[in-house]
Order: sequence, then structure tokens, then C-alpha cells
Amino acid sequence: MELRHLRYFIAVAETGSLTVAAERRLFTSQPSLSRQIRDLEEEVGAELFNRSARGVELTASGKAFLDHARLALSQVDAATEAARRASQPTRQVFALGFLTGEEMTWLPRAMQVLRDELPKIDVTVSSHYSPDLADGLARGKLDLAFLRAEPGFDLDYRVVSREKLIVLMPSDHPLTERTSIRPEDFRGEPFIMATNKATVLNQVILGYLRENAIDVAPEHGVDNLAMAMSLVASTRGLALLPEYANNLLPWSVVSRPLEGEAPTIDLVIGYSKSNTSAVLKLFLSRADELMGGLYSTTSI
Repeated sequence: MELRHLRYFIAVAETGSLTVAAERRLFTSQPSLSRQIRDLEEEVGAELFNRSARGVELTASGKAFLDHARLALSQVDAATEAARRASQPTRQVFALGFLTGEEMTWLPRAMQVLRDELPKIDVTVSSHYSPDLADGLARGKLDLAFLRAEPGFDLDYRVVSREKLIVLMPSDHPLTERTSIRPEDFRGEPFIMATNKATVLNQVILGYLRENAIDVAPEHGVDNLAMAMSLVASTRGLALLPEYANNLLPWSVVSRPLEGEAPTIDLVIGYSKSNTSAVLKLFLSRADELMGGLYSTTSI
């Protein structure tokens, strides 16, 4: 079994299609990919996919194999990254990642924590979806990230903020006359739901809707703030988003708090348990400085 077999298997599992995986992810031919998957199944000794005209689906064996395959690849990537860093010991790189939009608040605080080390290190900064940040941490591409506590990754998380959800609506919506939005106000309104890459937020929203017996049929699914705001303005729908969206609102969208006890979502710092970076160790020892006056409030 070779690493390429694992990469091919994961690509097919994630796309649900041999053709799509071959053409868009792996840049190989579909017959060649099919042959590689059959070779893998023979070596494993079990069928990993059920094949049909609609595509492919993981078997029970395939689902069990998937988590281990991802972990194996992440460990290989982490080892490769560690070796690359060790070959360039003169100046250490500390790679920070941020859930898109959060860097506005948290990057200055992170740099303040690192202030004594800045003359000796190079700090790189990137912003991505939360699952992509978790994947970057697991693969050794990032040292520390501000993200959601994503399940399915061998990472440690520390909560740095707990943020309320707010309601976004068009600036001329009738509900703007209210100082807060009640659960029943959602009924009959177009609803824009967090999906895809925003899986943690999706679960928080679904929990709130269930607890308040709100039966909505989401008309659109989004995984980033910019798209959510665009759809709120264009479809005249409502959306539930974390409070830090207030920092990014265009003129066409306004927000209102939820009436009563609003659901919250955690922002965490995440890091790999196997990361031995001295800078990471220092950062974590001073992590309390991140919160400052923010931790006692509900804003990030």
C-alpha cells in the first residue's frame, strides 16, 4: 500500500464520484483511478465503496478505513513539515491561522503575546474556513489557529471567547423596528442557513431552532459571512450568525439581538498535540493575555 492509494481513496470518498475525483482533484484518468481503488480494496481485503450509476458511496469498511487514512496522511504531512523546518534552523517560522474575519480582533492580540519573540521569528498569517484551519494544524502547516472546535481532528483546543448569535436582516426589513427578535418572528421568513464548511455553527443554529420549535425551510446554504450578507440583502431573508459579523456589515444589512437567552458559539485556539515548537509553548503559557477585557463579555 502506498501513500497515493490513501490520497486517491480520500479524494473519491470526499467527492462521491470517481470521475470528479479523477478530473478535479487528482488530475488523472478515471480508468486509472478505478484500477488504483480496486488494488487498494484487494490489499485491504474488503470493498470500500458501493458503486452505482449515481456515483460511489462508502461501505461500512470504507467508513472505518477513512478516518485512519486521513490520520495517516496528516501524520506524514506533519513529519514532512517538521523535517523541512529542521533543515532551516536559522530563523523559526510561526504560522498563525484565523477563521476569516476574526483576525481583525485577534491578530493584534496574538502579536502582542509574541512581542518578545518577534525579532527572532518570522510570523505568517492566513485566514480560512474553520475545518481547513484544523486540517492545517493536523498536517503541521499551521502552529496555532483561531477557529471552531472541529470534531474529528487530534488537536487540543482552548476557548478564548464565547459569542452570542445575532439576527441579520435587510436594513429596510419590517423587523428592524424591533429591539430584539423573538423565535416566532422567524416563521414565514426566508431563512439563510450556515452549511458546508460552517458545520459547528450549523449545529448551534439547528439546536436553537429545535429548542424553540421553529420550523423553517432554509432557502440558501452559505459557509462564509460575505455570502450570507449578500443573500440577506438580495433575498430579503434572515440569518443567524456570530456577533462578530457586526464588524463587517454593509449598509444594506443590519443586525438585531435575539430575545431571551441567545445561543452561543465558542472561538478557540487550536494546536497539534505533537507540535514541539518552542514558540508555541511560549504562546500557550501566555494565552491568558489574549482574553484581556474581552473574556468577560460575549464579543470576540
